[in-house]
Amino acid sequence: MLIGYARVSKEDQDLRLQINALQEINCERIFEDKASGTKANRPGLQDALSHLRKGDVLVVWKLDRLGRTVKGLVDLMTILEEKHVQFKSITDGIDTTTTAGKFFFHMMASMAQMEVDLIAERTKAGLDAARKLGRIGGRKRKMTKGKIRAAKNLFAQGMLPKDIAQNLEISIPTLYRWIPAHEQINQDIK
Repeated sequence: MLIGYARVSKEDQDLRLQINALQEINCERIFEDKASGTKANRPGLQDALSHLRKGDVLVVWKLDRLGRTVKGLVDLMTILEEKHVQFKSITDGIDTTTTAGKFFFHMMASMAQMEVDLIAERTKAGLDAARKLGRIGGRKRKMTKGKIRAAKNLFAQGMLPKDIAQNLEISIPTLYRWIPAHEQINQDIK
C-alpha cells in the first residue's frame, strides 16, 4: 500500500500540489500537516507512521516535506526500516526499494541539511553586517533610559515594584532585569 504524506510550513500555504502528485501515483491514504519541518510534533506524520504496515511505502512529494535535518531524516528512515516499510520521494527520484535508492536518500538528506546550514550562515552574516552598521535585530526594547531613571526615582520614593511596573507599562520581570534588587536597596539608602 502507498501511504502519502504532505506538509507545508504555514497555515496559509496550500497542500494541493503535493496532494495531486500523491493521488496521481495512487496513494491509498494521504496524511497532512501544516507545521514546520523542524517540529518534532507533527500529528499528520505520526498518523501516517501509525498506519504503515510491513511492505507499505511512505511517499512524499519532495524529501524536505518529510524533515529538515539529516538526523531527523535518518531517524525516520530507521523507524521505517524497523517496520519493514520503504520510502519514496516523487520529485527527488528516491525509492528505497533499491540499493541505489537507499544511497541516494542519504545523499539527498545531506544536501537538505547543507541547505538549512547555508541559510543559517547567510542569516548570521546578514545580522553581523547590520550590527556593524549600528542596526540591532529583534523587537524594540521596552525599557528606555528614561524609564530606567523613572523606575529608580519611583523606587527611591518607596513605590512598590508592581506599581512601578504598571506605571511604566512593563512586566515585573522586565523591571527586575533592568533594576536588580541590590540597586533598589541602594536607592532606599540614598
